[in-house]
Amino acid sequence: MTLFVDKSPDRLSPDYAVPPGRTLQETIEALGIDQNELAKRTGLTPKTVNLIIKGKAPLSQHTAILLECATNVPARLWNNLECNYREQVARLASSKQLENQVTWLRKVPTKELIRRGFLKETSDRVSLLEQSLKFFGVASVEAWNEGWSDGQFGFRKSVKSFPCDVKLASWLRIAEIEGQHKEVERFNREQFVSVAKASRELMLTKPTKFIPQLVKSFASVGVALCFVPEIPGAKISGAAKWLSPEKALIAINLLGKRNDTFWFTLFHEVGHVLSGSKKATYLDISYSEDSREKSANEFAWNLLIPPVYKDQVAALKTREQIVSFASMIRIAPGVLVGRLQYDKLIPHTNLNDLKEIYVGP
Repeated sequence: MTLFVDKSPDRLSPDYAVPPGRTLQETIEALGIDQNELAKRTGLTPKTVNLIIKGKAPLSQHTAILLECATNVPARLWNNLECNYREQVARLASSKQLENQVTWLRKVPTKELIRRGFLKETSDRVSLLEQSLKFFGVASVEAWNEGWSDGQFGFRKSVKSFPCDVKLASWLRIAEIEGQHKEVERFNREQFVSVAKASRELMLTKPTKFIPQLVKSFASVGVALCFVPEIPGAKISGAAKWLSPEKALIAINLLGKRNDTFWFTLFHEVGHVLSGSKKATYLDISYSEDSREKSANEFAWNLLIPPVYKDQVAALKTREQIVSFASMIRIAPGVLVGRLQYDKLIPHTNLNDLKEIYVGP
């Protein structure tokens, strides 16, 4: 499945609907006949012809064929006029309903989505609401509340974020759209484990080098890896989801992240892909208390610092020891500092200068 986001210029959409009867009236006038004569030529009743012309009766496919014979105008034209008319009538009715829901836009980061090209700038609030709903892939605010507020991803986020926060959902939706557009091979679990382990040493390089390598290697085993800048107000580090039985998505916010947070988050999401159900969608609010989150945490830490080094890590005290040990097991010193702080072996205020802050791709 491929998602398509329409970024073409706005098409003019009138606030009225023109029935095919108007074209029919113009046609018979050009032919020099009246409604009664048309009724005789088609076998329709004068009343039916009049109702069609006034837009009060539908123009059926059978009637279109009769009109083709009487006017020499192809039936497909009459059918298209009728179809377009009914669609416009339905759109106008839908827009009328949406007028009562525009207040929801206050929650949507529309300016940011316009800046990123997912919405088109407009002064028409109903049009902006329609665009926003299309962006999320839903038909109404009620549908959004039922779907997105229940959580579409398993992800790590700030405990201050609320589950149905629209800014958070916007970030997730951008990740999903970008992931859908990435071409990847069929998912291979064993190869993904190998790729994840091999990716560990990339933390010794800069983002300009490790980002394209990660994206390429993950794609080769069926995982679309996306780097999505943070939506202001949506404090999220990463997300994971199955887009199909053979394609997984991992999305990461790199900008402004410390290297210990980034690499832990990346491998945490790898853990979700490897251990989670392909059909499950879930939202983590307090991930440290959830068994799935604990499992993903354990996977990430064990990949970053193998358990065989547990006793040696616990004995590290000084800057020199930490830097030397990090070099020996080939990880970034800042990542090791993050683990020591997490295990409360050193204070959270110590040695933070060893952590590198990424400025984004």
